This record gives sequence, C-alpha cells and structure tokens, in this order.
Amino acid sequence: MANKALSDTLTLPAPAKLNLFLHITGQRADDYHLLQTVFVFLDYADTIHLVRRSDNAIRRCRGDPSIPECEDLTLRAARLLQKVSGVQAGVDLYLDKRLPMGGGLGGGSSDAATVLLGLNQLWGCGLSLAQLADMGVSLGADVPVFVQGHAAWAEGIGELLTPVDVPEKWYLVVHPNVHVKTAELFQHEDLTRNCEIIKIAHFLTGETQNVFQTVVKKTYPEVAKAFDWISGFAQAKLTGSGACLFAAFDDETEAQRVLAKLPEQWFGFVARACNHSPLHTQLKP
Repeated sequence: MANKALSDTLTLPAPAKLNLFLHITGQRADDYHLLQTVFVFLDYADTIHLVRRSDNAIRRCRGDPSIPECEDLTLRAARLLQKVSGVQAGVDLYLDKRLPMGGGLGGGSSDAATVLLGLNQLWGCGLSLAQLADMGVSLGADVPVFVQGHAAWAEGIGELLTPVDVPEKWYLVVHPNVHVKTAELFQHEDLTRNCEIIKIAHFLTGETQNVFQTVVKKTYPEVAKAFDWISGFAQAKLTGSGACLFAAFDDETEAQRVLAKLPEQWFGFVARACNHSPLHTQLKP
C-alpha cells in the first residue's frame, strides 16, 4: 500500500546502514564510548505499516515475538512520541523484517526512526527533525542518523552528525549467520579504544579502519571465514560491531555475480548506497 493511499495509514521503509569505518576515540564518564564513523544508507530495508487508531492504544500486530514488548524499539518509539507530543491517538504497528538482527546494519534503530517520522506525520505532531533526533538518542545512539536521513560523519556516541556525500556504490552484504555479542566485544582486551581523532579528509584518503574487525574475526571463526571468502573478490569490511560484512562494487552486475557464488550457509544481498535515506525520499511531499 502506498504511503498516501489513506489518510490514516502509512507504509514506509526502514533502511539499512553501513559504517564505512569505525574508530573509538575514548569513553565518557557514563561508560558510553566516543567514536568517529561515516554512516551511509542502503536501498534495502525493513517495512513498517502504521495504522492510526482513534483510541490511544499502541499495539504490535506483526513483529518479532521473541522480543519482549518492553524492549521493542518500535513500541518504545511510538510511546515516547505519544508522551512528548501529548497526542491522544494510537497506532497498530506491523513490521516486516528483512534486515538480520544484530548484524550491524542498524535494523532496530532504523525501525525506531521510521516509527518516529511516520507517526509524527500520521498523528500530526508537527515536531522537527532536530526534535525527533533528540528524542531518538534515548532509544539508541544510531537512531538520530536515521531520523536526519542523510549520510553523515558521526562523532560523540554517534549523535553528532555532519552531512556528507559519499560515492553511491553497489554493495554486497554478507551475514555469516552468527550473533555477535556487542557488549562483550567492548570489554575485549584487544579492542582499540584510543584512536587518534581524525578529520573527514583522513577518511577520504582511506586512513581509517573498523576497530572491531580484528576482534570479531578472532572471536567468531565463521565471520573470519566469510571475510576471507569475500576478500577473494573485493576488499571486505565489517559494519558496526558485526556480524555483517560488506564489499563495494562499481556496478550491480559484478556484485550480483559474486552474490551468486555465496556459500549456502550464509545470507547475503546486494544493495545500492544512498546519501539520502529511502525513508525521507518517500515521505518528502
């Protein structure tokens, strides 16, 4: 259903993201790690269907039943917006999941951002992107970039964003079907936590890395195996804290050719990078 089909419904994408690099530069007093990274969106997404309710109930009608409702970011986003805006309406939420859980593609954060933007329109809250992004920080450090909707150079805990434009390449993304425990990785003795703070120019000249990559490959042999397989075709990189890996290609045909050879024990897809989020493209009048 198109997002303008009915005044009380919206169907919207919740796109994936890639971290083109990821440095940890320090740690705050509250134990949150300070980082530098570049976020770019992909035209591969979860889909969220929102149906406005006349009462103030917020219901999960389709989603992942393994996630308790108190931890479901889509429900938490809806309840937060309802509380902040004072709106009396409710919503039925339907989530069609395509992005692998815990893969470093930002699926949960993207879902939350799509709910915030979608309900801001559906409920007529009238909040700005900046207000919604500030709200999003309490849901997750990656939520603001999905709310703002532009590829970005990110600092702080990921919420300090400077829009950038990067080449919109084609990417092969591979999930080795393992679940990476991010909290444990942050405690790993081999994790680099004191990267020198760099400028955007250093990223443009390739002087960057993902500090989790070596640790994840060492801790999860299946990730290392997938990394080596991708490296036979192109430069492999880790996104976020994993477990998803990616490689850039200049055209879709070449990326699809490599995907066709993917070992059957892994999941993969090909997607185009987007400087402008597919969510914002669809919501734009």
